[in-house]
Amino acid sequence: MTDTTTPPRRVYLDNGGRAALHPLARTALDQAVDDGWADPRRLYAEARRAAVLLDGAREAIAAALGARTEEVHLAPSHVGALHAAVGAVALGRRRTGPGIVVSAVERAAVLHAAELAVGLTETPDALVRVPVDLLGRVDEAAMTEAVARPGVALAALQAANGEVGTVQPVAAVHGAARAAGVPLLVDAGAVVGHGEVPSAWDLLAADPADWGGPAGVGVLAVRNRVRWRRTWPEDAEPWFPGGVSVPAAFAAAVALQSVTADRAAQDARRRAIVDKVRAVVGQIPDVEVVGDPDHRLPHVVTFSFLFVDGEALVTELDRAGFAVGSGSACTSSTLEPSHVLAAMGVLTHGNVRIALDRATTEEDVDRFLAVLPGAVARVRASLGVSGL
Repeated sequence: MTDTTTPPRRVYLDNGGRAALHPLARTALDQAVDDGWADPRRLYAEARRAAVLLDGAREAIAAALGARTEEVHLAPSHVGALHAAVGAVALGRRRTGPGIVVSAVERAAVLHAAELAVGLTETPDALVRVPVDLLGRVDEAAMTEAVARPGVALAALQAANGEVGTVQPVAAVHGAARAAGVPLLVDAGAVVGHGEVPSAWDLLAADPADWGGPAGVGVLAVRNRVRWRRTWPEDAEPWFPGGVSVPAAFAAAVALQSVTADRAAQDARRRAIVDKVRAVVGQIPDVEVVGDPDHRLPHVVTFSFLFVDGEALVTELDRAGFAVGSGSACTSSTLEPSHVLAAMGVLTHGNVRIALDRATTEEDVDRFLAVLPGAVARVRASLGVSGL
């Protein structure tokens, strides 16, 4: 007899940084491929249609970020936006000094760009990494002191940590940085589309792929007062030579408008699911649920298991039909622990991060929670650790 039972659908729980394409973004992308394929810098009708779509995308994104349209620049990626921001401001303010102040849990793209910028000045000790507490929140007093030191060209603080969800004190740090005359770069890649966008910033980077837009486009907003100097040749596009894909930019803007419109309802729904995850996972032996339980992103939760290999656990859950992230443990490319978890002083291995999409249901998460304890036990048994 043929088994006609339909297997449970796969559940994608790694929507941080590369979420599934929003349905409206897909529709907008198809439309813009037809209407916005031409070079928007040309003068004929097809080009003018593309320019209208691009200008509309930039205007919509600016409105969502609380920026002027002329302050918004479209990059080829979120990483590219962060690299350009750090390098250009460090160079533009080099007469002030070589100093760059960052939190210890910034995205790797920010840390690497800062290391390169200070390395080019032959003053590697000019990079100050401000520590965080056990919840992943930056030491506000230490960062205030660091930005007030002479010779600081730039400070960087994420709006919230995309790995553990903890929200950072951006407004207070921006106030201290502004009093010291230091521009603050805010990486809002994990926040835009999910939480309240900070209003206190001098440069702000956002990631359309995180809110359901297509890959291949990033956002960098720069206040007009910020001094910067390009590290690349002159181009008609001052920040990102060559421009970006018009269809990708248009789809990103449509997705952002949609997720902004239903953010309050989605916040409550996903926050309740994450609360359940934190409570249920906390009952598994030898687990540490990390990040701030209250002042956090509504859709992200991370936990680490003792006596578990993170890569093996991700693979075991994948076999069970669940795609999860590992903000941490080892990756097959570097075999290095997460710098975020290490800076927090929590377990860096056996780590799982889940980030809920708008399409993720409570039933999906309940199935995951039912499978997780067995998956952990099997990985531990494979490592010769059992009976915990």
